[in-house]
Amino acid sequence: MSELQAVFWDMDGTLVDTEPYWIEAEHTLVTAHGGTWSEEKAQHLTGQALPYSAAVLQGAGVQMSIGEIIDHLVAEVVQRCAQRIPWRPGARDLLEQLHRDQVRSAMVTMSFPPLARAVADALPAGHLEFLVTGDMVAAGKPDPEAYHLAFDTMAADHETLTGAPLSRQQCVAIEDSVPGTAAAAASGLVTVAVPHLTPLPTSGQWHVLETLVGTGPADLQQLLVREPSPAAV
Repeated sequence: MSELQAVFWDMDGTLVDTEPYWIEAEHTLVTAHGGTWSEEKAQHLTGQALPYSAAVLQGAGVQMSIGEIIDHLVAEVVQRCAQRIPWRPGARDLLEQLHRDQVRSAMVTMSFPPLARAVADALPAGHLEFLVTGDMVAAGKPDPEAYHLAFDTMAADHETLTGAPLSRQQCVAIEDSVPGTAAAAASGLVTVAVPHLTPLPTSGQWHVLETLVGTGPADLQQLLVREPSPAAV
């Protein structure tokens, strides 16, 4: 059986449940500018790159630049996370087990560094080796650029550290959104979808887990040799 080499983690909705913080910040901002916002519009932005989301907010009436909108939203969510980081069920336990078993982990998020670092810094040292954030890529999810960058970054020293080259077929990406799962699958990584706020279409491109609770490294390793199924596993 192939050995599980690495896990690449999405952040919002997968590692932490900050999506309600984003939705609240978006609603407050649009309302302050005299526009209207809805749950449907908010759900549409789940997992999207921040420049895309900011452009949608401009279309809803926010009279700020793309950069100003991003900075405002990130600051609001970081402030909320300073009060409480809402971890997703089972995520921290799985991270701990991966670290114990010397399976490497990194974060691949469309959020920007202030929020990504706040989440990463709340974890024990070494649980996440590095972060790929939305400002580091030209194209956000669903484009696979962020996952290609993450894989290449980890592959650069993997053989030196472990004695074996990094293989995409031995790496798992964990996602919760339509753009995220599309990006991970397109990058060639074994993709695990854990649906959260938005339903995911049936697809043979990823495995579906209802929750990470009770999921361990051995469960992820089993998926390396299994064909994805539209049904939950």
